Amino acid sequence: MIALVFVTCLQTSPTVCEERSLLFSEQMTPMACLMNAQPHLAEWTATHPDWRISSYRCGTPEQFRRHKTV
Repeated sequence: MIALVFVTCLQTSPTVCEERSLLFSEQMTPMACLMNAQPHLAEWTATHPDWRISSYRCGTPEQFRRHKTV
């Protein structure tokens, strides 16, 4: 499985940002994810007009898991 992870920020308050993700099938490679990211991000933006996308990246979900320190 490949994840398209992107950071979105509020249009009216650019310091308010959230990390979001879309998951793709195992057949997609990280490079194919990057090459096909724009249409998926455009579709997301069209349905979330108050937000803008500030960055994005592709990889396996394990690469993006946040590790909590104890």
